[in-house]
Amino acid sequence: MNPDALAAALLAVITPIAERRRPEEDLGLAAADITLERPKNRDHGDWATSIALKLAKRLGTNPRELAQEIADGLAAVDGIASVEVAGPGFINVRLDAAAAGALAKTIVDAGADYGRNDSQAGNSINLEFVSANPTGPLHIGHTRWAALGDSIGRLLQFSGATLAREFYINDAGAQITRFGASVLAAIKGEPKPEDGYAGEYIDDLARRVLEGRPDILDLDPEAQLEAARDDAYALQLAEIKESLAQFNVHFDVWFSERILHAKGEDGGPSLVDQAVERLRAQGHVFDADDAVWVRTTDFGDDKDRVIRRSNGEYTYFAADAAYYLNKGDRGFAHKIYLLGADHHGYVHRLRALAGAAGEDPDKDIEILIGQLVSINGAKLSKRAGNIIELDDLREWLGTDALRYSLARYPADSPLSLDPDLLRKRTNDNPVFYVQYAHARTHNVGRNAADVGVDRSEFAPELLTHETEAALLGALQEFPRIVAFAAAVREPHRVARYLEELAGLYHRWYDNCRVTPLGDAEIEPVHRTRLWLNDATGQVLRNGLDLLGVSAPERM
Repeated sequence: MNPDALAAALLAVITPIAERRRPEEDLGLAAADITLERPKNRDHGDWATSIALKLAKRLGTNPRELAQEIADGLAAVDGIASVEVAGPGFINVRLDAAAAGALAKTIVDAGADYGRNDSQAGNSINLEFVSANPTGPLHIGHTRWAALGDSIGRLLQFSGATLAREFYINDAGAQITRFGASVLAAIKGEPKPEDGYAGEYIDDLARRVLEGRPDILDLDPEAQLEAARDDAYALQLAEIKESLAQFNVHFDVWFSERILHAKGEDGGPSLVDQAVERLRAQGHVFDADDAVWVRTTDFGDDKDRVIRRSNGEYTYFAADAAYYLNKGDRGFAHKIYLLGADHHGYVHRLRALAGAAGEDPDKDIEILIGQLVSINGAKLSKRAGNIIELDDLREWLGTDALRYSLARYPADSPLSLDPDLLRKRTNDNPVFYVQYAHARTHNVGRNAADVGVDRSEFAPELLTHETEAALLGALQEFPRIVAFAAAVREPHRVARYLEELAGLYHRWYDNCRVTPLGDAEIEPVHRTRLWLNDATGQVLRNGLDLLGVSAPERM
């Protein structure tokens, strides 16, 4: 019996009690309204609920009396071993071994789908993260958002959301022009321009551009700059994509800023042009000092924002507005932005933009700000000179250790990682601890196969050891952990759950044998425990996959 089934059983007991006590009132109670928790002290049972405390006043009785009435009814339900009332009206429920143990087969049968849920069904979400400028390699600042953003996306999709992971490419404006000028200067053997980009990677891009376009210097100066800019941009963007792929991060959409500025069909208005008029139609655009403004203070911004300067040029805010509106036009009702620690100023600005567009800033947009991450001993990139590259970190620490560690902490907490710990193959290293538990489940399976233990029979009533009860209780929690982590956008809850599950599995391994000792006969309990072993491996594997971390079968 899983928590959903237990909640449904409680609802079936409570409903006639409520109808008898308050026939004139419809409580409107659903199984989802019945909160179940795992007692910290396992002597108190498998599950506890405070539903009697919440309903007693409405039903005209005291909580403990109502709790006892519920307990008496629940005790007659199949799969319930005992029900006790504690304190002012808490209900503690203990499942019988067969009902609890049946979960092992459920998990094995579900396989990679165990934990999948529909808590986010009906939500159409655009998740934008990383969005690094295509003017250089990805660095340590992008690494945390790459790991967290991808894991959040996995959680949302696993929980039923319609999702697009999106990378916004800042490939328009002055910085991309400076980038092109820097590469062109390197091609010509000239000093980099003022405020240009430096580093060995610029020289490398210049060499590759020249190899692909050996006649570039035969072009007129404007064409030279355009060719250097566009060719180097394409090469650098390809490197960014490869770096992310190696980090096990994938995007559904790579959105070019140039699309926003491009003229429409037959020279019609661009998306940026259209954005200004669309916001004006909402009544939040005004003209002052020969410029066009958006009255973002109506929605909590600290000042109104210029969207088009007096010289007719658009501001960055104009592109932000066009991009936001475009996401809605593509069918995304909810937009999530993952921004770095230096982007706090964008929070009010983007929320105000949502309001000015006629949407609900509290519902339709979500901005997550990540704090800085540091890694002791990390060296600046030899190619870029002044940054720590993602590729260098990945090669040094490994994708699994880096991704798991970055997902293990809340995004809003500053993070300093210990590289010596992350490279250890000991239980002190959290990712090793979890991966080793998964590998151990496969080792147990291989040893079982060698002596003839298989899953040909399943007798869940035999899973009576206290470590089996604890392990099964944790396995039951996985779908709820996933749904909650998706709802609050916190992958670290999955990581911490996996560590707890690994600990419970190791303790079970030390106490319960899947293979018989010596020449002892294979018994039903051995085959049943193999189901539990394999179920645990499946949940560890599913959880690691949600974090973008591999689940090795041998270590």
